[in-house]
Amino acid sequence: MTRKMRLSDRAVARLGAAASEYTVWDTRVTGLGVRVRPSGHRSFVLLDNHNGSSKRRSLGPVTHMTVDEARSRCLAIQSGDMGLQIDKPLVPVPLFGDFVANVWIHECYDRLKPTTKRSTDSELSSQLLPTFGDIRLDRIGRTDVIAWFDRYSGTAPSGANRTLDTLRQILSHAELHGHLKTNPARGIRRNPQRMFNRFLSRDEAIRLHAELDRLVAERPERAAQADIIRLLYYTGCRLSEIRTLKWCEVGTDTLDLGDSKTGPRKVYLNSEARRIIGRQPRTGSDHVFPSRCDPTLPMPKSMQLWLTLRRRAGIEDVRLHDLRHSFASHAVLNGVPLPTVARLLGHRQLSMTLRYAHVADREVEAAAERIASAISAICTGVTDPASGTRSPDRG
Repeated sequence: MTRKMRLSDRAVARLGAAASEYTVWDTRVTGLGVRVRPSGHRSFVLLDNHNGSSKRRSLGPVTHMTVDEARSRCLAIQSGDMGLQIDKPLVPVPLFGDFVANVWIHECYDRLKPTTKRSTDSELSSQLLPTFGDIRLDRIGRTDVIAWFDRYSGTAPSGANRTLDTLRQILSHAELHGHLKTNPARGIRRNPQRMFNRFLSRDEAIRLHAELDRLVAERPERAAQADIIRLLYYTGCRLSEIRTLKWCEVGTDTLDLGDSKTGPRKVYLNSEARRIIGRQPRTGSDHVFPSRCDPTLPMPKSMQLWLTLRRRAGIEDVRLHDLRHSFASHAVLNGVPLPTVARLLGHRQLSMTLRYAHVADREVEAAAERIASAISAICTGVTDPASGTRSPDRG
């Protein structure tokens, strides 16, 4: 079915994506239309009848011109005023490096968090710009992306995964601007990654807290670092969330974090976490855990106490982030539903929390074994499976 309407800037802006590509033709200028792709990208097109055959020519993304400007270009081409330019793209396709510097940086990069910006800067300078910077966007093929990804994966599989994600985002933005018909990085499989979900056992947790108390008794100036470690365990927060915590974010029963990894979120405080925060001295600093050298800054990232602590507690393979995993495992083992665990951890997607499902699986397996033992005892007449005592035969 042919779709026609009197095109206007407002009407074009309202055209939404569909399962398949479609075109809406203008009723004022014959041959002018707006093509809408499933990705949502919209571009002006011209139906050119030349030597008895019809071809669709792209005039450029709708973000680059108004409807009136598109009509003027269309009429100029149809009257021959633009000569052979019809065979050339009206909006030149930029080099990858130029697109990143002139478009993507301003429209996407500036919205990233500072930590993400630092990692993205490294990915661009060390990998993406040296590899693709001088290539026109529409000349970057899927085989080029795969060849680069395979090379990088040979030395740094995890780094290759993260940089592939960045490349995919940049090329998706180029697709929205009409520079690409399809994203050559889309659908390329990332390298498999082993999830480092290290949980503290009961004995390890006991040793950890005992050594914390000893270390603080030996060096009282380490009390703040020790309390950061305790809070990580009791709240499941990320180190950056506790280390940079400000007094204005501390409520009676919650922490209202304005700039966590996944955006603003609320952390519910248990009694132990409230007690730890409540004993922090109010020194006039905005930070709950200020730097000893400069109170206007938060505690440094180094956390040297942790290195000493895990050595003395005999848990040298445990990372600070594993305290967050341990918090989640305690929640699951105590019957907390996974959607609730996701909220406690600040996960935006439940798939991130499903990694902890196997913790509950072990409990279910153990319960299944206990049930099987009980059933076997009934079937064999053993009343006490542990001792093997049989019940007397009934006559």
